[in-house]
Amino acid sequence: MALAKVVYAPVAWRYLNGVINVYKPARLTVQQVRHTIIGNLCRDLNQMKVRPPLQRIAIESGTNSKYLVRRTEDLSDNVLVAGPRYQTEDVKVRMSANHGRLTSGVLVLGINKGISMAYQIQQNRPLRVYRITGFLGKATESHFEGSRVTAKATVNHIGSDKIGRLLASMQASHQKKMFELCGIDIQSQAAYDMAVKGTIRPADNSQPMIYGIKLVEFRRPFFTIEIHAIDETEAYMGTLIHEIGLSLKSVAYCVSIRCIRHGHFELEYSLLRNDWNLQSILSSMAYTNQLIRQHPEILKQSSSNLNYLDREYGGDSETISENEHSDLKCK
Repeated sequence: MALAKVVYAPVAWRYLNGVINVYKPARLTVQQVRHTIIGNLCRDLNQMKVRPPLQRIAIESGTNSKYLVRRTEDLSDNVLVAGPRYQTEDVKVRMSANHGRLTSGVLVLGINKGISMAYQIQQNRPLRVYRITGFLGKATESHFEGSRVTAKATVNHIGSDKIGRLLASMQASHQKKMFELCGIDIQSQAAYDMAVKGTIRPADNSQPMIYGIKLVEFRRPFFTIEIHAIDETEAYMGTLIHEIGLSLKSVAYCVSIRCIRHGHFELEYSLLRNDWNLQSILSSMAYTNQLIRQHPEILKQSSSNLNYLDREYGGDSETISENEHSDLKCK
């Protein structure tokens, strides 16, 4: 059901607290996205009906030695003197993921009181899904398009089946690495028990981890892969494409990176740049609130694998046994 259009700025401001899902264009930094959204919100709020100027009590001399008391407009509160009612400093925005400039796609951010929710989403480290397109046959200095070409190689010997086998090997290697970080043999019952509890996340959030990788399209020399990862960075994904090219006895660089899902936030419901306005953002917040009610784990994980050491053990690491300490290396 469509939401009623809000025409009074203070009412809109009261509802402007929550999390939204926007589509970040490529070649645009997250700070530029933040500034654009804040500017659009202030513009739309100031174009709506705002509160009248405050009143002040004026005491003037009257007739017969009496004073006249009346209420007048406080000129210091007039928009022509004080400026627009809503300033860019009034709106607070926090990103739950720090996408690079070349990355496009889903970007979850919190507005005003929603910045705490955005922080919780970031700390839960949900799985993100990317579609990455690479170009075979050339290597660049930064591993991305637009940089200086440093090497060239042939690509006629590369087929989709060869790329598929390589990606399957890389996925198995990363899965094995997850359990090695936990100090558990991947062939053991303990590894199975840990896997059924949910997604295994390394305690070190600076360690990128790939949970799934597959080939979705191959049109030589272009190829597109889909990866499921956490703690990834734009530089890491560019390096990944470069390493894939080397493993295929060739070279490659990254053409584009697009985030198609961030936890339960999907690309289909992202706000495009033309919809970065007050009414669309309020509608997106209403949908996000419903999504969080359906999936409370977005804000608070129930899996014991995600508990921090000070939450589960009261911060007393000296009382943890050697076996328990090895389990805490993964969350």
